[in-house]
Amino acid sequence: MKNLQPVIASERTYVCEKEKFVPVSEYYGEDTFSSKVMQEKLPKDTYKKLMQSINDNKPLDPETANAAAHAMKEWAIEKGATHFAHWFQPMTGITAEKHDAFADPIGVGEVMEKFTGKQLVQGEPDASSFPSGGLRATFEARGYTAWDMSSPAFIKRTGISTTLCIPSVFISYNGEALDKKTPLLRSIRAVSQSAVNMLKLLGARNIRKVYSNLGPEQEYFLIDMNYFYKRQDLVLGGRAVVGAPPAKGQELEDQYFGCIKERVSSYMHDVEEELFKLGVPAKTRHNEVAPSQFELAPVYEEANLAVDHNQLIMDTLKSVAKKHNLAALFHEKPFAGINGSGKHVNWSISDNNGNNLLNPGKTPQDNIQFLVFLVATVRAVYKHADILRASVGSYGNDYRLGANEAPPAIISVFLGEQLTKILENIEKGQVSKATNGEIIDLAVSSLPNVSKDDTDRNRTSPFAFTGNKFEFRAVGSSQSISFPSAVMNTIVAESLDYLADRIREKKHGKSTGHAIIEVLREEIREIKPILFNGDNYSKDWEKEAAKRGLPNNKTTPVALKALITEKALDIFEKYQVLSRVELSSRYNIYLERYIKDFEIEAKCMSNICQSQIIPAGTTYQKILANAIVSTKDALGPNADVSAQIELLTRVLDLINKIYTVNKRIQAGMKKTCGVHDEVKKAEMLAKEIKPEMDELRGYVDTLEALIDDEMWPLPKFWEMLFIS
Repeated sequence: MKNLQPVIASERTYVCEKEKFVPVSEYYGEDTFSSKVMQEKLPKDTYKKLMQSINDNKPLDPETANAAAHAMKEWAIEKGATHFAHWFQPMTGITAEKHDAFADPIGVGEVMEKFTGKQLVQGEPDASSFPSGGLRATFEARGYTAWDMSSPAFIKRTGISTTLCIPSVFISYNGEALDKKTPLLRSIRAVSQSAVNMLKLLGARNIRKVYSNLGPEQEYFLIDMNYFYKRQDLVLGGRAVVGAPPAKGQELEDQYFGCIKERVSSYMHDVEEELFKLGVPAKTRHNEVAPSQFELAPVYEEANLAVDHNQLIMDTLKSVAKKHNLAALFHEKPFAGINGSGKHVNWSISDNNGNNLLNPGKTPQDNIQFLVFLVATVRAVYKHADILRASVGSYGNDYRLGANEAPPAIISVFLGEQLTKILENIEKGQVSKATNGEIIDLAVSSLPNVSKDDTDRNRTSPFAFTGNKFEFRAVGSSQSISFPSAVMNTIVAESLDYLADRIREKKHGKSTGHAIIEVLREEIREIKPILFNGDNYSKDWEKEAAKRGLPNNKTTPVALKALITEKALDIFEKYQVLSRVELSSRYNIYLERYIKDFEIEAKCMSNICQSQIIPAGTTYQKILANAIVSTKDALGPNADVSAQIELLTRVLDLINKIYTVNKRIQAGMKKTCGVHDEVKKAEMLAKEIKPEMDELRGYVDTLEALIDDEMWPLPKFWEMLFIS
């Protein structure tokens, strides 16, 4: 193990060579069946019908579907594609696809490439093994994919295989959502309708549609593939279940935004090259805080497209890493003692004219609109913080949330000093009619000039306003951003409708501006417990949050219960995002996933201790014992071997403790196997087994520091985390 050398893949093809430089603009989106390509490949009338169906979310007529399928097939074949696949996002959290060949037999020994509108619009993969949370029995294999026209098809290359991938939803025979995309699309429609109604009430014109926009910042770790395959915990669970922190971690902060090492920079170049071909607007790359931790952030996009692109980003980061003999890790806490990884999701909404509704404007009217949407969002988080916390619940994310590196499990909102002051002034009644003068006196009209930089960003806040959007920082790096985004859209839709109803009630005999201010004043007074601009990591905040009545659901089994409250079931059903049955099924799926992730990690830890750590310890114990005996034999019984005896005693004690605690964990896991109530089982794992695993890790990590470095059976953190 100690002779392992990092290897950089030799087979490299650069789009940008010194002799032949090709600007990104010339190949950007070349593997995407974009609207530009459709316009080139389709007859004018067909293109117009297709775009109308996409914009109005209406089904295609058979003739248009056939024309689109033919053009898509011809384009894909030109790119080298031999198969097509409906690319969907089941409840596993990753993507899925079933490949069908374009080649269709037309006679003995003859085929022709064929792709019909029916094949484009709908597919039927075997769905029996996908998690459904009780929506369907295992023997019911039928599941249906349906083309999501709002997200462009793309070419996927894996080795020498080239496939046309068609972004799709995935539903059951009875129409229930079996995927992550369907509720997202429903939530996008819900927030659009509620926002349009609010804008009309506020006097806006020419507003037909409102878009939910996302900008996910993807954090990840890179380690050499040779080290990766030496650790079953990393291979099977993505996390090092044992391992002492290195002597140097992130204390010097020399990794953060530092010079990117050549090997990593080459890797990032290849990643971006692949993403650019797919039309993914990868914009920012940099070193993150922890050693071997990095970030990739795309440009802000419409929510559905952003979700699809984030899945492609994760797939691409992993696949390209292999070409560089690297492993990309998305686990929220792969290495103890240093920062874990999140996926900060920036969220906002904009109208069909391109106006960001969370961007302070240049006129009093614009700023009143901004304040309404701001307060609606804050109210949504206040009223449904428990659902928002549940949306980011996972076994991996429980390691990260509240670990002095990420937001705590307490959901709060950071607005900054200036905005907080403005809301306080409205609450105090220092503005009553929303007139020009009052708004200017409050400095609302100056917000565009100072809001982005007036208050420093609060890196500890789970939900922070950052100038013209909110940054939801609690999302885990391995998670799909679909469900958290769907939750945001749904709860904001509910808040907008609530505020709109209240404004209409207040309007009797009053101006709209006066009614708005009255409603905002009352709402600010109610929702202000969720506002916090201080240090979210502090123990004082935890106490203060408890006084304010804010939920603090520290573990996923506890947090997930928010999904099956009457409040949650009602709101998702009201906005037709998820039926009561669909939402309950997701609760079951997330709970089951928590249990499975936990069991995999516990089994890995037990196996590593039993088959690697204890044997290494006993081997070293034997060497120490033999050294003591041979030294006394050589120098006589009075030879001073006290240091060796002390070391031997410590090693022996740790081996015994590791064996004993591991045995308790094995017994505990066996006990939970007999528990069929998954709620009870998850809580038992979290309360009983998790503390035992933490204790076991402490003993193993202590032993690591005592045993001969050449004898330790696992790559150590200092070896893995400093890529050369």
